[in-house]
Amino acid sequence: MSTEGICWINNDIIPLQNACISVMDHGLLYGDGVFEGIRFYNNKLFLLEPHLKRLEASASAIALTLPKKQHELIQILQTVVNAYESHQGYIRLIVTRGKGPLGINPAPCKQPELIIIASPLTMSDEQAQKKGISCIIASTRRIPADCLDPRIKSLNYLNAIMARIEANNAGVEEALMLNQQGLITEGTVDNVFIVKDEALYTTPSIDGSLAGITRDLILKLAASARITTHIKSMAPYDIYAADECFLSGTGAELIPVNEVDGRKFDTCPGPIFKQLKILYQNSLKQINSDL
Repeated sequence: MSTEGICWINNDIIPLQNACISVMDHGLLYGDGVFEGIRFYNNKLFLLEPHLKRLEASASAIALTLPKKQHELIQILQTVVNAYESHQGYIRLIVTRGKGPLGINPAPCKQPELIIIASPLTMSDEQAQKKGISCIIASTRRIPADCLDPRIKSLNYLNAIMARIEANNAGVEEALMLNQQGLITEGTVDNVFIVKDEALYTTPSIDGSLAGITRDLILKLAASARITTHIKSMAPYDIYAADECFLSGTGAELIPVNEVDGRKFDTCPGPIFKQLKILYQNSLKQINSDL
């Protein structure tokens, strides 16, 4: 198999560069579909159950019927992981509306398309983990939650891409996005955490952030370590005045932030980040003991 990755499509596993879908697929034409990103370590899928639960919820929210039952998905996913050349990597699980005629009406799309990609993914290098990354607060605003619920993990990421273009133009690694009220939502592909006076804060979904699975794990790990946690709205001021800032996501895992809009944090990585990073790594080690 290709070192670039492999793909399960049409009931077969093929090299990633050979995978293709119809140009009439509504996922391609209109971003009509949902997805999940899932890490695997030592051939074991990490936090699989909450990922599949979120996939089902996203599909239900857009009236998309998943083409496989959960037990079938689990079997296919593990088959893909076992066929992959490395013991660790990243799974992109995609369900599109399927083929249909031109036009946004989804009714003519009779068969959803299931695509599963396994590939390497490195979101942050060793230098970023040691020194942190730089961010800006983008002028591109997050689509309001009353227009498109942020809990739906859809294929349409144009809103986030526009913010990432701003980050590229500013010469930084990531952009944080505001909602229409000027409150922090999340990064382009990651949830935002800050630390203030030894307490941990992150933003609520109602403000426009994804209900991140890694985010939820971090909150549980923090609670187990008796770190005070808060899910509450945050303005740019709260970011600027924070003691620490970091991002989280399935792909990103945990990434420390050293500055936002040129405001540098006194310590990066900070002590709370370091503590949570160790707890997160220990949760990965648990996979080894389960094998």
